[in-house]
Amino acid sequence: MTDTPETGAPAQGSPAGDSAATRAGFVALIGAPNAGKSTLLNALVGLKVSIVTHKVQTTRTLVRGIAMRGNSQVIFIDTPGIFRPRRRLDRAMVDTAWGGAREADVVALLIDAKKGIDEQVEAILDRLADVKLPKILILNKIDITPREKLLELAQAANEKVAFDETFMVSAAKGHGLDKVMEHLGAAVPESPWLYPEDQASDLPMRMLAAEITREKLFLRLHEELPYISTVETESWQERKDGSVRIEQTIYVERDSQKMIVLGQGGKTIKAISQAARLEIAEALEQKVHLFLFVKVRENWADDPERYREMGLEFPR
Repeated sequence: MTDTPETGAPAQGSPAGDSAATRAGFVALIGAPNAGKSTLLNALVGLKVSIVTHKVQTTRTLVRGIAMRGNSQVIFIDTPGIFRPRRRLDRAMVDTAWGGAREADVVALLIDAKKGIDEQVEAILDRLADVKLPKILILNKIDITPREKLLELAQAANEKVAFDETFMVSAAKGHGLDKVMEHLGAAVPESPWLYPEDQASDLPMRMLAAEITREKLFLRLHEELPYISTVETESWQERKDGSVRIEQTIYVERDSQKMIVLGQGGKTIKAISQAARLEIAEALEQKVHLFLFVKVRENWADDPERYREMGLEFPR
C-alpha cells in the first residue's frame, strides 16, 4: 500500500496521454449496519482498507478505497451504517454517512438479502428516493438467500427507488463483483485519475494502523466491550533499521472496561497487540514494534476534539 500525506489529500495520478480517455469518480456505499459494506469494499479494492467485525456500527468515518477497472479509477467511500441515532456519536456517524452519499458521483445501496427490507432499510429507501444522483442497488449474501426471495427483494426496493441497475453479489465469496465493477467503471465521469494507480486507500497510515488495532480489539472482546471504545496512534517513529515503532492508546470509559481489555496477567492486551502488529506490518511491508496502552477517558463521546480525531463533525 502506498502511504499518503496525513491530510489524505488526493494527488493527480492519471497516466501519460490523453486524459479524456480516463475516468475517475466517487461511489458511496451506504446501508444499514452489518449489511456487509466493509467486506464489499475490501473485496472490490482487492486489499483490506476497512475493518470488519461482527459488531454493528464498526465503521465510523468515511473510508476511501481505490479500485482500478481498465482506464477507470473508482473511489469507494465506505460510510458508517445508517441507523436510528441515540447518542451524539451515533448522530455524527449517521450525518457522515449521508454527507458521503451527497458528495459522491454514484450512490450504491447495499442490502443484506438474508435480512431483507427491515425498518432501517425502509427508512434509508425513503430518504434515498430524494437523492438526485445515479443510484444502484446491491443485494448481498446471495449465497445464503433463496432465489425467490432475491427477486422479491429486488422488485420491492426498485418500487421505492428508481435504481439504474440491480446487482446480486456475495461480498464474502466474491460472487458477482465483476459486473458491479464493469458498471461503475463506465458510470464514473471522464476525468484524470485522482490518485496514483497503485494506491489502495487515502487513509493516512497512522489512522489505518489505529483502525486495525480497533478491529482486533472488537474481534477479541465482541460481547464484552462497548463499540464506543476507540484507539488512537500517539507515536510513530521510523527507525534506522527500516522498522517502525508505533505507540497506540486504547481509550475506554470505565475502569471495569480497562480491566477487560488488559485481561488476566495482561493476556488479552498481548493477544490484541500481536494480531494487530502482524496485520499492520503486512500493510506497511516493514517490521513493526507495537506498544499498546489502555486509558480511561470518561465521557470522551462528548469531547469535540475526539470527533476531529476520527474525522467526524461534532453534532451540537
